[in-house]
Amino acid sequence: MIIPNYNSARTLELCLRSVFAQTLPAHEVVVSDDASTDDSPGIAARHPCQVVRAERNGGVSAARNAGVAASSGEILFFLDADQALAPDALENAVRLLREDPGLGCVHGIIAPEPLIDDGVVEWYRTLHAHHWRRRGVGRTPTAFFAAAAMPRAVFDEVGPFDEALRDSEDVEYSERLSARHGILLTDRVVARHDEEHQLLPMLGEQFRRAQLLIPFAAAHRGRPGALRANSGLGVAAALLTAGTAPLLLLAPLLPALAVPPLLGLAVFAASDPGLLRFVRERRGTGFLVPFLACHLLVNVQIALGAAAGWARGLVQRDFGVPTARLHGRAG
Repeated sequence: MIIPNYNSARTLELCLRSVFAQTLPAHEVVVSDDASTDDSPGIAARHPCQVVRAERNGGVSAARNAGVAASSGEILFFLDADQALAPDALENAVRLLREDPGLGCVHGIIAPEPLIDDGVVEWYRTLHAHHWRRRGVGRTPTAFFAAAAMPRAVFDEVGPFDEALRDSEDVEYSERLSARHGILLTDRVVARHDEEHQLLPMLGEQFRRAQLLIPFAAAHRGRPGALRANSGLGVAAALLTAGTAPLLLLAPLLPALAVPPLLGLAVFAASDPGLLRFVRERRGTGFLVPFLACHLLVNVQIALGAAAGWARGLVQRDFGVPTARLHGRAG
């Protein structure tokens, strides 16, 4: 079990408790600390695990690689420090890998309840993440290493995580991995996640990650099983709604001006009916309004981020190209 950690004192205790409560005990637990400045290394030291400490912050890829180097197990289970596993997660992951030798990675889904309840934004993030991952269960071209298992032999073959990447390192690694081995997203591996609970940081994160959407979509065009968190129609409708919303100020003078934003909002709400049914079942009808408000803002950021990424691609020929490919390594 390899747990990359950076300033995760808030969640690391819950994470480690879940690790040591597994129905299949881990052969070893390595907490790979990425130069934390909080008490999280001390929290890890109170548990029967090995703590590896970096002298400087290198990002999650560097922490995962350091954890692998310090471990010896034949199966590597990566678990982010802000997640807590269901008791049978490790056992199920190991069983799935052993049942299908063609699999290079098994990764899990987010539970529909947050690890720590911090309000509306966190519930939005948790419910949305659970829904789209559960919908995508099966063979996929992408792995998310927040809760994922893979044979050490596969890791050695594919190579380490790209330490030049601070975002979307999962996507880059998956491109190398899926070229050689199968990837399975399963609902038999479940983890509760402490999602971002503040609106502005969440929107900033969405904008930043969305900049890689266009190069990623180009690289995966036509590949079956691609995971999609949001529908293209929903993103377009959200942008239409936001872009025409100022017309509502003039609608009392000319009611027809209200049509574009209201039409955009209606299309946006109808773009993923399964998601809204799921939210209503989990949190009630009253939660649909704040959920849709958060979802609308996120989709606007995705559209703006994708546009910014497209513009960057025009002036930076190598924008979005994995470092491994730039340097001629496996990809």
